[in-house]
Amino acid sequence: MTSISSPSVVEATRTSPCEPVEEVFSRHLERRPESAGAARRLVSAALRSWGLESAETDACLIVSELVGNAALHARYSRILVTVARVQPDLVRIAVVDRSRALPELHEPGAHEESGRGLATVDALCGGRWGVDPLGWGKHVWVLLETGGAGR
Repeated sequence: MTSISSPSVVEATRTSPCEPVEEVFSRHLERRPESAGAARRLVSAALRSWGLESAETDACLIVSELVGNAALHARYSRILVTVARVQPDLVRIAVVDRSRALPELHEPGAHEESGRGLATVDALCGGRWGVDPLGWGKHVWVLLETGGAGR
């Protein structure tokens, strides 16, 4: 993946003519809650370029939650946000940060003010999310079905 400064640029990679194209939008962002807006704009630009606008609301909510979690729990001043079209009707939204603490899905108490974000993500993607631990942090990813082939 290549970091890009403008969300309007798409990188398409293909290792052989028989393999599917994986188009990737990515951007390094400051690790702060306000970066969720830039992450949503990145996701929106990617989905619109692929003709997958119908998935935009769910995808933007997902990336907002992932960026919010990274802003709260990660170390280091930057995170990497990516959105990739891995199949015609499937996108992968991911955030890489420098915290080795893994997110956990749990039921918050009725009076807790936080802790519902990952449950929301889980519901939106049908449980298709995970975490890849890295030596210096983690890669949190979500697979979202878009409901259409797009362009």
